[in-house]
Amino acid sequence: MSVLIIYCHPSKQSYTYNILGQLKKVLISENLEFEISDLYEIGFQAELTESEYRREGLFNLDLEISPDVRIEQEKIEKADCIIFLYPVWWSDCPAKLKGWFDRVYSVGYAYSHKDNLVRIKKMKTINYGISLCTAGHPNNFLEEIGIAESMRKVMVDDRMGQRFLKKDMLLLGGTLDLDNVRDKHSEIIKDLGKRIKTSINNEHGAGGSRLA
Repeated sequence: MSVLIIYCHPSKQSYTYNILGQLKKVLISENLEFEISDLYEIGFQAELTESEYRREGLFNLDLEISPDVRIEQEKIEKADCIIFLYPVWWSDCPAKLKGWFDRVYSVGYAYSHKDNLVRIKKMKTINYGISLCTAGHPNNFLEEIGIAESMRKVMVDDRMGQRFLKKDMLLLGGTLDLDNVRDKHSEIIKDLGKRIKTSINNEHGAGGSRLA
């Protein structure tokens, strides 16, 4: 089993970085192989170039895919589980992670509007996807005002969508009052290794297919 962590936060002083450290320890204790794609550390470019727009918007598959995008796609192809770890900023993920989806989910690979895009290698279906995000407001408040549901629709239903067999959103809310939620969050992280193993084993044999 191989886990890919798409991590997006600019500061190693952040609570989100602390969660990353806990997550790494859990995966190691469960003997799960993992790779981290730290978008800030690798300087991942969030913005589409003009050439990339022409490729995506005009379905011009003769235009090359950028090398940094190919690297991320190769990481996806090795993964059984992908964890997107990020803070909630203005009701969504940071711009750099949004840009990761804009660029890495390239036409012909992660989606298509035409039936004749057959010469492009399709993204494999991932067994398990997790949106793991920290948020200042508590979960019940985010549910009450509809933000939590909005995030689920965007991240889980759209960005993961049919590209993943099983999907979860784990919202680590209430960080404005960290002392009251820290232990609860740690318990959620501790359970992730077993959750990943169970989900992948349950879906074993169903993954590895290609999206049309």
